[in-house]
Amino acid sequence: MSRITLLEDEPTLCDEMAAFLRKRGHAVQQAWRLADFWPLMAQTGIAIIDVMLPDGSGFEAVQQLRALSPRAGIIVLTARGSLDDKLTGLGGGADHYLLKPIKLLELAAVIDSLARRLGEGWRLDAQRHELASPSGSVIALSAAELVFLRTLARARGASVSRRSLIEALGHDWLTYDERRLEQLVSRLRRRCEEGVDQPLPVKTERGKGYSLTESMQAV
Repeated sequence: MSRITLLEDEPTLCDEMAAFLRKRGHAVQQAWRLADFWPLMAQTGIAIIDVMLPDGSGFEAVQQLRALSPRAGIIVLTARGSLDDKLTGLGGGADHYLLKPIKLLELAAVIDSLARRLGEGWRLDAQRHELASPSGSVIALSAAELVFLRTLARARGASVSRRSLIEALGHDWLTYDERRLEQLVSRLRRRCEEGVDQPLPVKTERGKGYSLTESMQAV
């Protein structure tokens, strides 16, 4: 599943594409103007941008988005097919430049290919002590937060027991106050919500431990 934001000023076309992509399992947000587009971008991994918009230029939106979110996937979908326009879009940071009218299956194939190439998901950088969201937003991590997330990432979605997490943090699980672990997770959830405007992809499994609900690549 990819998180997709559609920026398209033709409501019928926007609705048609959104419905099609949702049926394929994607999470889709819709915007008809730039003013509506920007608040949504913190929660997206791939943006599909029309060039001709009522309140600005799609080309400028591509440039701004690439500067703000280097890891975001960007697809330009437009009726403007001149070589100059294509060079402007791709040079501004678009990954793909598609022309209308487009077959929906072709659009889906481009999205799937882009998502695979981007490795869309959360990224844990051990050297920098940073966590990057699928949209490219980043928060700094404490040493304990890094160890906690790295342990979950290595489990690849499987449940990790509280004992394993406590020992990974360097403590004796028999004498460790488990409320400290709960406080670490609570603090990390809050910082994630505030820093990248997305919920931390960690599930609390009562009586067991914790697990990731989305992919997270540790580097």
